[in-house]
Amino acid sequence: MARRPGMAALAAAAGVSVATVDRLLNGREQVSGATRTAVLEAALRIGHPAAARLVEGGSGAVPTVRFGVLLHKQGQEFYQNMAREFRAAVALLPGVKGQLELDFAASQAPSEVAGLLRGMARRCDVIAATAVNHPEITAAVEELRQRGIPVFSLLSDFAQGVRAGYVGLNNLKVGRTAAWMISLSAKQAGKVALFVGGARWHGHDLRETGFRAYLREERPDLEVLESIVNLETRQLTYETTLNLLNRHPDLRGIFVAGGGMEGAIAALQQVRKPGDVALVVNELTAESRAALAQGWVTMVDATPLPDLCREVLGLMLRMARDRGIGGAGQVFLPVQLHVAESL
Repeated sequence: MARRPGMAALAAAAGVSVATVDRLLNGREQVSGATRTAVLEAALRIGHPAAARLVEGGSGAVPTVRFGVLLHKQGQEFYQNMAREFRAAVALLPGVKGQLELDFAASQAPSEVAGLLRGMARRCDVIAATAVNHPEITAAVEELRQRGIPVFSLLSDFAQGVRAGYVGLNNLKVGRTAAWMISLSAKQAGKVALFVGGARWHGHDLRETGFRAYLREERPDLEVLESIVNLETRQLTYETTLNLLNRHPDLRGIFVAGGGMEGAIAALQQVRKPGDVALVVNELTAESRAALAQGWVTMVDATPLPDLCREVLGLMLRMARDRGIGGAGQVFLPVQLHVAESL
């Protein structure tokens, strides 16, 4: 079981000394309101148990903050898990009455996502979303910013320079790590396939860049084929993977940078043996876990969802309190790598 963060971790997260945190928590001396707020925000962000004590020791009514979260692919296990983690994290926020408005976009269409963001703005103080990087969405985020409603990008960045911040993985490094694993697994020269969700997922663009760069540097004998857009769907990935396996007997590896990995797993199970083709997929689910244990998947890169939800909610809370002033930049969470022996 993971250890709870200690006083030193809380001090570092708040940008104050351990002595200051000790004075605040143990009532040895008075500290300024600004310091108290900074420590409370840090405690909320990292899940430190001192948050409850700070709230109990405060004064005034508990504020209400309306958090908006917009996700994709409601039918996929990963996004279902993400929604569940957001609901749990909002319910546990001390010092604030959190109200969560969580919606799902039915497609990647920029017009639909922009409309959902504008609709959510009517009932939320601050918003976090997964979305493609498109001018129509940037315009919607700018409009919301002018109205004092900050928008955070999740998992894949969008509206850079306009959104309040990005929280997710360092996608360039994720791509390089996937290429590293495939380069270790592929003992002979051959071809490698790469699936991306769509043309405007910024995170997938970065993963592709890192993936290609690593193999170009370290394994020039592995030819990366033209990237395939699978719209993060199982069936399209399945059909395309079968076609690749039939056309390229020397296919050594596959990297599914976004959703749709179930199709690649099913295709390999149909025509190849476990381990014949190195397969790196995105996010640990019941299906990817089983395929990893059975040898069909070589490695899974995963997002630490509880950490992501706590981190972004802490940032959203600060932005809502400050009425959208300032920004968070990019917050990179550590990627979780899973292989069969780590299960």
